[in-house]
Amino acid sequence: MQPSNNGMKLDLPAWRSMLYIPAINEKFVETGHTRGADAIVLDLEDSIAPSRKDDARCCIAEASVKVGRGGADVLVRVNRPWRLLIRDLEAAVSPRIHTLVLPKVPNAQHVQAVSEIVGDLESERGMVQGITKFIVLVEEPSAYPRMEEIAHADPRVIAMSLGSEDFSAACEMSPDEDALFVPKMQMLIFARAAGILPLGYIYSVADYKELDQLRKAALRARRLGFAGASCIHPAQVPIVNEAYSPTAQEVGHAKRVVEASLAAESSGIGSHGVDGRMIDAPVVERARRVLARHDAIQNRLLRR
Repeated sequence: MQPSNNGMKLDLPAWRSMLYIPAINEKFVETGHTRGADAIVLDLEDSIAPSRKDDARCCIAEASVKVGRGGADVLVRVNRPWRLLIRDLEAAVSPRIHTLVLPKVPNAQHVQAVSEIVGDLESERGMVQGITKFIVLVEEPSAYPRMEEIAHADPRVIAMSLGSEDFSAACEMSPDEDALFVPKMQMLIFARAAGILPLGYIYSVADYKELDQLRKAALRARRLGFAGASCIHPAQVPIVNEAYSPTAQEVGHAKRVVEASLAAESSGIGSHGVDGRMIDAPVVERARRVLARHDAIQNRLLRR
């Protein structure tokens, strides 16, 4: 996956919501495809007790078919310790799995080692080399200074997030907006510089009943440049989908900006205005990105 002219990798997914489901929970797996999430993350990590890890791995093949019935991309969150991770990769690498979520990534070398193993598994299973993508999670203070190298670690990396709960706990700070603003924004900038998606909110979603707070946090996160975020309860999905989608007003304005820019260019006009605002190259580029995201979301909805 190569960067495009504007720095973003080509063919990045339009993920607004990523709903986590324990791979072993039959009820949640059975209904996952009805929840409207853009991606379903089958979890092998925190939501699975150590004694049930093997059982969860055995569920991946069948669960991936079930949760993908509504058109969502299917992801798997694996474990961090190598003895668990190797077995997770053996179970998860498949044409049905779009992306692996790598937790507690310590450095770029870890990502590269996982990529090499995944490449071997893709070859053994007749898959296209490099088709399995990665989301990298920074969750430990020791990895924080390495976020830039982690974001650039491997072509498989398409998104990055900083774990609110794990990172805050390790730093002995409260997972609130004051504590998370700087690390989250630095993660976003490193992700954008690497041409990958920055995911998340400057907020913790642990209290899934606080839907009004979630809406405010998601809207703020999109204004700040985040591309999408995870959900730990189905009730969060429609709120997150709406918050991370361009509004009708934004789409209309973007269309007018692009049309006016094309007209000005064909007429040899330099500076021009739209809706009472001066338009220059960065404004036009932002408008093009709004329209591209809108189109990608609409295309995803048509596949459901």
